[in-house]
Amino acid sequence: MRLLSQKIHQHIKQASRVIVAPHQNPDGDAIGAATAFHEYLIGLNKDAVIFCVTPANEKLHFVPHSDKIITDPAIFNDLTFDTVVVVDSGDLRYNGIAPFVENTNRTIINIDHHATNEHYGHFNLVLPTAASTTEILYHYFRHNGIRINQKMATSLLTGLTTDTGNFTNAATSSAALNASGELIRSGGNMNLVTSETLKNKSIDALRLWGAVLGRLEKDLRTGITHTYLTLQDLEDYNVPDTESEGIANFLNNLEDNRIALILKELPGGLVKGNFRTTKDDVDVSVLAKKFNGGGHKKAAGFTADGTIEEVLKKIFSLL
Repeated sequence: MRLLSQKIHQHIKQASRVIVAPHQNPDGDAIGAATAFHEYLIGLNKDAVIFCVTPANEKLHFVPHSDKIITDPAIFNDLTFDTVVVVDSGDLRYNGIAPFVENTNRTIINIDHHATNEHYGHFNLVLPTAASTTEILYHYFRHNGIRINQKMATSLLTGLTTDTGNFTNAATSSAALNASGELIRSGGNMNLVTSETLKNKSIDALRLWGAVLGRLEKDLRTGITHTYLTLQDLEDYNVPDTESEGIANFLNNLEDNRIALILKELPGGLVKGNFRTTKDDVDVSVLAKKFNGGGHKKAAGFTADGTIEEVLKKIFSLL
């Protein structure tokens, strides 16, 4: 990792202009990685922008530089941007920038921790054992002698905290905890991160959670405990889809559960699925890949055509 990190750093220093691209509907790790890298580029006096197909969740606006994210793909028409740094994205389709970087001469730098990553970059800094992409960047900065300032530390802590479920899920490791301690010593605002990412539920959001949890069912044959969320639910409880984030992780608290699944209805006849497991002999990324999704062994997701009932039936047919 050290040698590759140093090679990427050398390329970045020679690059003209840089686009940093977190995946669409970015979570805390994607935003944290993108903004920390952007701050690093500022320190190198690089002309850089953060591009995302969709805006960041308002609840992540506390992260430094999150207000600088642009969503207009016209930026890719400017060929003076010769390097694209893609963070927290197993593939370019999932990221959302595939149509904008295909058939170009731009250098793609792929920094990610998903086991299903397709190694699509010219440089692929991919470490599936890392708890988050921000953990990888923590080591990237250290390997290159880059001082992690307060803004970078807070951004990196955001990714580590959210991807480990506040250091409670299977992704939590001694390396992740050590990195977090060092980031706090570097000025990272852990109190801000936890208050903004964990202690932020509205009454309407909790009512929505109650409705979704009230639909839990367990399929005894497959061992899947599943529930669903509809577009009508969001309208009935007057909350955005982002308020449902965290339900999949919460389902990991179920006793004696093999696989947890939440299906979310999306506009355009699509359904988003999120798998979770705590079992060592289960790899939910294999299931997600069957729907052109991906992720990790214990946490993975996908998007598929169809209704909630149709997608659920197909999942059961594969097991």
